[in-house]
Amino acid sequence: MNAGSVDSGSVDSGSVDGARRAERRRADAHDASRLVSFGLRPRLVPARDPDYRDLARRYLREAEFAALTQAIAAGLGLVVLDVSERAGLVPAGAEDSVFAVRIGDYARRAGGEHRAADRLLHALAQLAVAALAYPRPADLADASYVGRVSVHGVDAFVRETCRLLAERTAADDQNVDPPVDAPRLEAAWRLYARRASTGSTRDARRLAGSTTGIIARAMNFLVESGCLVQVGDEAGGTFRTTPRYQVQVRELAADAAFEELLTLGVITVTDGAGSVRVLVDEPALLEMTSAGEAADV
Repeated sequence: MNAGSVDSGSVDSGSVDGARRAERRRADAHDASRLVSFGLRPRLVPARDPDYRDLARRYLREAEFAALTQAIAAGLGLVVLDVSERAGLVPAGAEDSVFAVRIGDYARRAGGEHRAADRLLHALAQLAVAALAYPRPADLADASYVGRVSVHGVDAFVRETCRLLAERTAADDQNVDPPVDAPRLEAAWRLYARRASTGSTRDARRLAGSTTGIIARAMNFLVESGCLVQVGDEAGGTFRTTPRYQVQVRELAADAAFEELLTLGVITVTDGAGSVRVLVDEPALLEMTSAGEAADV
Protein backbone atom coordinates (compact mmCIF):
# COMPACT_ATOMS: atom_id res chain seq x y z
CA MET A 1 0.00 0.00 0.00
CA ASN A 2 2.82 2.40 0.88
CA ALA A 3 4.57 1.69 -2.40
CA GLY A 4 1.31 2.26 -4.21
CA SER A 5 0.81 5.58 -2.49
CA VAL A 6 4.35 6.65 -3.43
CA ASP A 7 3.76 5.72 -7.07
CA SER A 8 0.49 7.63 -7.06
CA GLY A 9 2.22 10.66 -5.66
CA SER A 10 4.92 10.46 -8.31
CA VAL A 11 2.30 10.28 -11.03
CA ASP A 12 0.46 13.27 -9.60
CA SER A 13 3.69 15.25 -9.33
CA GLY A 14 4.62 14.35 -12.89
CA SER A 15 1.20 15.42 -14.14
CA VAL A 16 1.51 18.76 -12.39
CA ASP A 17 5.00 19.33 -13.80
CA GLY A 18 3.81 18.36 -17.27
CA ALA A 19 0.89 20.76 -17.04
CA ARG A 20 3.20 23.54 -15.95
CA ARG A 21 5.57 22.89 -18.83
CA ALA A 22 2.68 22.88 -21.29
CA GLU A 23 1.38 26.14 -19.86
CA ARG A 24 4.85 27.67 -20.10
CA ARG A 25 5.13 26.58 -23.74
CA ARG A 26 1.76 28.15 -24.50
CA ALA A 27 2.84 31.37 -22.78
CA ASP A 28 6.10 31.41 -24.75
CA ALA A 29 4.23 30.83 -28.02
CA HIS A 30 1.84 33.65 -27.14
CA ASP A 31 4.72 36.03 -26.42
CA ALA A 32 6.57 35.04 -29.60
CA SER A 33 3.41 35.59 -31.63
CA ARG A 34 2.97 39.01 -30.06
CA LEU A 35 6.53 39.92 -31.03
CA VAL A 36 5.81 38.96 -34.64
CA SER A 37 2.58 40.98 -34.56
CA PHE A 38 4.49 44.00 -33.27
CA GLY A 39 6.91 43.62 -36.18
CA LEU A 40 4.00 43.72 -38.62
CA ARG A 41 3.13 47.22 -37.40
CA PRO A 42 5.82 49.08 -39.37
CA ARG A 43 5.60 52.45 -37.63
CA LEU A 44 5.78 51.03 -34.12
CA VAL A 45 9.18 50.92 -32.42
CA PRO A 46 10.13 49.36 -29.06
CA ALA A 47 10.86 52.77 -27.54
CA ARG A 48 7.16 53.59 -27.79
CA ASP A 49 5.80 50.36 -26.33
CA PRO A 50 7.19 48.74 -23.13
CA ASP A 51 5.81 45.31 -24.03
CA TYR A 52 7.42 45.45 -27.46
CA ARG A 53 10.72 46.53 -25.89
CA ASP A 54 10.65 43.70 -23.34
CA LEU A 55 9.89 41.08 -25.98
CA ALA A 56 12.67 42.35 -28.23
CA ARG A 57 15.10 42.14 -25.31
CA ARG A 58 13.93 38.62 -24.54
CA TYR A 59 14.51 37.61 -28.18
CA LEU A 60 18.07 38.91 -27.95
CA ARG A 61 18.67 37.26 -24.58
CA GLU A 62 17.03 33.82 -24.98
CA ALA A 63 18.06 31.61 -27.90
CA GLU A 64 15.08 29.26 -27.48
CA PHE A 65 12.61 32.16 -27.53
CA ALA A 66 14.33 33.55 -30.64
CA ALA A 67 14.04 30.17 -32.37
CA LEU A 68 10.37 29.92 -31.43
CA THR A 69 9.72 33.41 -32.79
CA GLN A 70 11.43 32.55 -36.07
CA ALA A 71 9.43 29.33 -36.38
CA ILE A 72 6.14 31.16 -35.86
CA ALA A 73 7.16 33.79 -38.40
CA ALA A 74 8.12 31.08 -40.90
CA GLY A 75 4.73 29.45 -40.47
CA LEU A 76 3.17 32.76 -41.50
CA GLY A 77 5.37 33.05 -44.57
CA LEU A 78 7.72 35.59 -42.99
CA VAL A 79 11.48 35.79 -42.56
CA VAL A 80 12.91 37.61 -39.54
CA LEU A 81 15.60 39.87 -41.01
CA ASP A 82 16.69 41.30 -37.68
CA VAL A 83 15.60 42.11 -34.13
CA SER A 84 17.00 45.02 -32.13
CA GLU A 85 15.86 47.41 -29.42
CA ARG A 86 15.97 50.29 -31.93
CA ALA A 87 14.21 48.74 -34.91
CA GLY A 88 12.21 46.00 -33.21
CA LEU A 89 11.44 42.90 -35.25
CA VAL A 90 11.94 43.51 -38.97
CA PRO A 91 10.13 40.91 -41.09
CA ALA A 92 10.14 40.24 -44.81
CA GLY A 93 7.63 38.20 -46.77
CA ALA A 94 8.84 34.99 -48.36
CA GLU A 95 8.41 34.88 -52.12
CA ASP A 96 5.18 32.86 -51.95
CA SER A 97 3.86 34.63 -48.85
CA VAL A 98 0.70 36.69 -48.61
CA PHE A 99 2.94 39.38 -47.07
CA ALA A 100 5.20 39.62 -50.13
CA VAL A 101 4.78 42.86 -52.10
CA ARG A 102 5.35 42.53 -55.82
CA ILE A 103 6.20 45.56 -57.90
CA GLY A 104 2.84 45.42 -59.69
CA ASP A 105 1.00 45.44 -56.36
CA TYR A 106 3.27 48.15 -55.04
CA ALA A 107 2.73 50.39 -58.08
CA ARG A 108 -1.02 50.13 -57.64
CA ARG A 109 -0.77 50.87 -53.91
CA ALA A 110 1.52 53.82 -54.64
CA GLY A 111 -0.97 55.18 -57.13
CA GLY A 112 1.03 54.24 -60.19
CA GLU A 113 -0.20 53.08 -63.56
CA HIS A 114 -0.63 49.44 -64.47
CA ARG A 115 1.64 49.61 -67.53
CA ALA A 116 4.92 47.75 -67.30
CA ALA A 117 6.89 50.93 -68.03
CA ASP A 118 5.47 52.66 -64.96
CA ARG A 119 6.17 49.65 -62.79
CA LEU A 120 9.79 49.74 -63.91
CA LEU A 121 10.08 53.44 -63.04
CA HIS A 122 8.65 52.75 -59.58
CA ALA A 123 11.27 50.04 -59.08
CA LEU A 124 14.06 52.41 -60.14
CA ALA A 125 12.77 55.03 -57.71
CA GLN A 126 12.92 52.55 -54.82
CA LEU A 127 16.42 51.47 -55.79
CA ALA A 128 17.65 55.06 -56.05
CA VAL A 129 16.19 56.07 -52.68
CA ALA A 130 18.00 53.17 -51.01
CA ALA A 131 21.28 53.99 -52.76
CA LEU A 132 21.18 57.65 -51.73
CA ALA A 133 20.01 56.97 -48.19
CA TYR A 134 23.08 54.82 -47.49
CA PRO A 135 25.79 55.88 -49.96
CA ARG A 136 28.80 54.38 -48.08
CA PRO A 137 29.53 50.91 -46.69
CA ALA A 138 29.95 52.33 -43.20
CA ASP A 139 26.43 53.81 -43.31
CA LEU A 140 24.83 50.39 -43.39
CA ALA A 141 27.15 49.06 -40.70
CA ASP A 142 26.60 51.97 -38.27
CA ALA A 143 23.41 51.42 -36.28
CA SER A 144 23.33 55.09 -35.29
CA TYR A 145 23.52 56.41 -38.85
CA VAL A 146 20.52 58.40 -40.11
CA GLY A 147 20.30 59.17 -43.82
CA ARG A 148 18.46 62.05 -45.45
CA VAL A 149 16.96 62.04 -48.94
CA SER A 150 14.76 64.37 -50.95
CA VAL A 151 12.50 63.94 -53.95
CA HIS A 152 14.48 66.32 -56.14
CA GLY A 153 17.78 64.84 -54.96
CA VAL A 154 16.75 61.33 -55.95
CA ASP A 155 15.53 62.55 -59.35
CA ALA A 156 18.82 64.36 -59.97
CA PHE A 157 20.72 61.22 -58.98
CA VAL A 158 18.84 58.99 -61.40
CA ARG A 159 19.12 61.51 -64.24
CA GLU A 160 22.87 61.73 -63.67
CA THR A 161 22.96 57.94 -63.89
CA CYS A 162 21.05 58.18 -67.16
CA ARG A 163 23.63 60.67 -68.48
CA LEU A 164 26.54 58.42 -67.57
CA LEU A 165 24.89 55.43 -69.21
CA ALA A 166 24.12 57.46 -72.33
CA GLU A 167 27.77 58.46 -72.60
CA ARG A 168 28.87 54.87 -72.13
CA THR A 169 26.46 53.67 -74.80
CA ALA A 170 27.64 56.34 -77.23
CA ALA A 171 31.26 55.42 -76.57
CA ASP A 172 30.46 51.83 -77.45
CA ASP A 173 28.68 52.93 -80.62
CA GLN A 174 25.48 51.32 -79.37
CA ASN A 175 22.93 53.73 -80.72
CA VAL A 176 20.08 51.26 -80.55
CA ASP A 177 18.23 49.79 -77.61
CA PRO A 178 20.52 47.38 -75.72
CA PRO A 179 20.18 43.65 -76.36
CA VAL A 180 18.03 41.44 -74.17
CA ASP A 181 21.04 40.09 -72.29
CA ALA A 182 22.27 43.58 -71.32
CA PRO A 183 22.10 44.64 -67.67
CA ARG A 184 18.61 45.69 -66.66
CA LEU A 185 19.60 49.20 -65.63
CA GLU A 186 21.26 49.87 -68.97
CA ALA A 187 17.94 49.01 -70.61
CA ALA A 188 15.94 51.13 -68.18
CA TRP A 189 17.82 54.41 -68.42
CA ARG A 190 16.23 55.33 -71.76
CA LEU A 191 12.76 54.94 -70.29
CA TYR A 192 13.54 57.21 -67.34
CA ALA A 193 15.34 59.80 -69.47
CA ARG A 194 12.33 60.14 -71.77
CA ARG A 195 9.90 60.75 -68.90
CA ALA A 196 9.27 64.36 -67.85
CA SER A 197 10.84 65.32 -64.54
CA THR A 198 8.06 67.65 -63.44
CA GLY A 199 4.54 68.60 -64.38
CA SER A 200 1.30 69.52 -62.72
CA THR A 201 -2.38 68.90 -63.11
CA ARG A 202 -4.94 71.63 -63.65
CA ASP A 203 -5.45 71.94 -59.90
CA ALA A 204 -1.68 72.39 -59.36
CA ARG A 205 -1.07 68.89 -57.96
CA ARG A 206 2.18 67.17 -58.91
CA LEU A 207 1.77 65.02 -62.00
CA ALA A 208 1.77 61.40 -60.82
CA GLY A 209 3.39 60.14 -64.02
CA SER A 210 6.36 62.52 -63.86
CA THR A 211 9.57 61.14 -62.40
CA THR A 212 9.36 63.42 -59.35
CA GLY A 213 5.75 62.33 -58.92
CA ILE A 214 6.79 58.68 -58.99
CA ILE A 215 9.63 59.30 -56.53
CA ALA A 216 7.30 61.18 -54.17
CA ARG A 217 4.89 58.26 -54.20
CA ALA A 218 7.76 55.85 -53.59
CA MET A 219 8.83 57.85 -50.56
CA ASN A 220 5.29 58.08 -49.24
CA PHE A 221 5.05 54.30 -49.53
CA LEU A 222 8.24 54.01 -47.50
CA VAL A 223 6.77 56.34 -44.87
CA GLU A 224 3.74 54.07 -44.57
CA SER A 225 6.10 51.09 -44.32
CA GLY A 226 8.00 52.61 -41.40
CA CYS A 227 11.16 53.15 -43.45
CA LEU A 228 11.18 56.93 -43.83
CA VAL A 229 9.92 59.91 -41.81
CA GLN A 230 9.20 63.21 -43.53
CA VAL A 231 11.09 66.08 -41.93
CA GLY A 232 10.34 68.94 -44.34
CA ASP A 233 8.84 70.10 -47.63
CA GLU A 234 11.98 71.50 -49.20
CA ALA A 235 13.36 69.94 -52.40
CA GLY A 236 10.01 68.37 -53.14
CA GLY A 237 9.92 66.69 -49.73
CA THR A 238 12.81 65.75 -47.43
CA PHE A 239 12.91 62.54 -45.39
CA ARG A 240 15.09 60.81 -42.82
CA THR A 241 15.68 57.08 -42.59
CA THR A 242 14.66 54.73 -39.77
CA PRO A 243 16.48 51.73 -38.24
CA ARG A 244 13.90 49.48 -39.92
CA TYR A 245 14.89 50.82 -43.34
CA GLN A 246 18.58 50.30 -42.62
CA VAL A 247 17.94 46.60 -42.00
CA GLN A 248 15.95 46.30 -45.21
CA VAL A 249 18.55 48.10 -47.32
CA ARG A 250 21.22 45.72 -46.01
CA GLU A 251 19.02 42.97 -47.44
CA LEU A 252 18.59 44.87 -50.70
CA ALA A 253 22.36 45.30 -51.04
CA ALA A 254 22.58 41.62 -52.03
CA ASP A 255 19.92 41.98 -54.73
CA ALA A 256 20.96 41.64 -58.37
CA ALA A 257 19.56 45.03 -59.39
CA PHE A 258 21.56 46.76 -56.68
CA GLU A 259 24.68 44.90 -57.77
CA GLU A 260 24.18 46.18 -61.32
CA LEU A 261 24.06 49.74 -60.04
CA LEU A 262 27.38 49.15 -58.29
CA THR A 263 28.87 47.58 -61.43
CA LEU A 264 27.95 50.66 -63.44
CA GLY A 265 30.15 52.69 -61.11
CA VAL A 266 27.40 55.06 -60.05
CA ILE A 267 27.68 54.40 -56.30
CA THR A 268 29.73 52.30 -53.90
CA VAL A 269 27.82 50.54 -51.16
CA THR A 270 28.45 47.52 -48.94
CA ASP A 271 28.42 43.97 -50.28
CA GLY A 272 25.65 43.23 -47.78
CA ALA A 273 24.49 39.68 -47.36
CA GLY A 274 20.93 40.25 -46.77
CA SER A 275 12.38 44.36 -47.64
CA VAL A 276 12.97 46.49 -49.86
CA ARG A 277 13.41 43.50 -52.15
CA VAL A 278 11.62 43.70 -55.49
CA LEU A 279 10.14 40.36 -56.51
CA VAL A 280 9.72 39.17 -60.05
CA ASP A 281 6.21 39.22 -61.54
CA GLU A 282 7.26 38.05 -65.01
CA PRO A 283 10.10 35.71 -66.04
CA ALA A 284 11.68 38.14 -68.52
CA LEU A 285 12.42 41.78 -67.77
CA LEU A 286 13.07 43.04 -71.26
CA GLU A 287 10.50 41.31 -73.40
CA MET A 288 8.91 44.64 -74.33
CA THR A 289 12.06 46.78 -74.46
CA SER A 290 12.02 47.33 -78.20
CA ALA A 291 8.50 48.72 -77.93
CA GLY A 292 9.56 51.16 -75.25
CA GLU A 293 8.33 49.17 -72.26
CA ALA A 294 9.71 46.51 -69.99
CA ALA A 295 8.27 43.67 -67.95
CA ASP A 296 8.25 43.65 -64.18
CA VAL A 297 11.32 43.61 -61.98
